[in-house]
Amino acid sequence: MAALKLIHDGLVFPECPRWRDGALWFSDCHDGAVIAINPAGRLIERFAVPGGPSGLGWLPDGRLLVVSIADLCVYRREADGMLVRHADLSKLHRFHTNDMIVDDAGNAYVGEVGFRIGSEEERTTVIALVRPDGSVEVATDSVTTPNGAAISADRKTFVLAQSWVRRLTAFDIAPDATLTNGRLIAQLGEGDIPDGMCLDEEDHVWAACPFSNSVIRVSPSGEIVARVMSNHGRPYACVFGGADRRDLYICCAPDHDVAAVRTARAGAIAVARMAVAGGGIP
Repeated sequence: MAALKLIHDGLVFPECPRWRDGALWFSDCHDGAVIAINPAGRLIERFAVPGGPSGLGWLPDGRLLVVSIADLCVYRREADGMLVRHADLSKLHRFHTNDMIVDDAGNAYVGEVGFRIGSEEERTTVIALVRPDGSVEVATDSVTTPNGAAISADRKTFVLAQSWVRRLTAFDIAPDATLTNGRLIAQLGEGDIPDGMCLDEEDHVWAACPFSNSVIRVSPSGEIVARVMSNHGRPYACVFGGADRRDLYICCAPDHDVAAVRTARAGAIAVARMAVAGGGIP
C-alpha cells in the first residue's frame, strides 16, 4: 500500500464518495454542493443541492440521486441538470437524512442520524427503501445511526455501519430488496466509530473512522487486519475507483462541526494505491 496522496483540497466537508465513468463524485455536505473530479483531482462539475447534499447514487438510466440532509428527501437530477424531488422521507426520518447506496435496479437505501447526539436520548431508526419510482417503504428497522453502507459483489449481502454504537452489521437482501437476518460482523473499539465505507474483492470492509484518524480493513470474521492512517485530516468516507478499482479515495476534514469546517475550508480528497481491488457497490 502506498502512502496517501492529496489530490484535491480547499473543501468544507467532503463525504459520500462514488466512482463513476472515470470520475470521483462526492458531496461537500456543509458547502451545499455535489462535485465531480478527475483522477488527478481536476474539477469536472459542481452544482448546488438544497438542504445540503449527502448520499449519492444513480438510477439505471443514468440520472443521479442525491440525499438532502435538512430537507429529509432524495432529489433526482434530470438530463438537463434540473433537480426534482424524487422521494419524501419525512414520514420515516426525523433528523438529518444521511448516507445512501443505490443498487443495480435503482432501489435506494437511505439512513439517517436519527437524534441530536449529545442533546437527545439515543433512539433507533429505519433504513428507508426508495423504489425507482420514488415510492418509500422500510427496508429494515431498529438500527442506530445507520451510515455508510455497501452491497456485496454477488448482490446478496448488505453491509452497514451503525456509527454511534460502533458496529458493522450484515443483512441478507431479500428478493423484494428489503433487508433481513441482521447480524453482527464486528463490534469495534472505543476509538473506531465507522462512517462511510466500501468493500474489496476479498469481501473485507474498508471503513473510515474519523476519531481514530484512520481507515480500517475488517475481515469477514470481524478482525481489523489493516489500518491506513490519514495525514490530511480525519477520514469520513472512502470508495474504490480508478481503471482497475485499486485506488482507495478518502474524504477528509479536520472536524465535523459545521462552523469550524466552513471557516477552515481544509477538507480534502486523498488517494492510496491498494493491493486488493474494490468489490461490490459502491
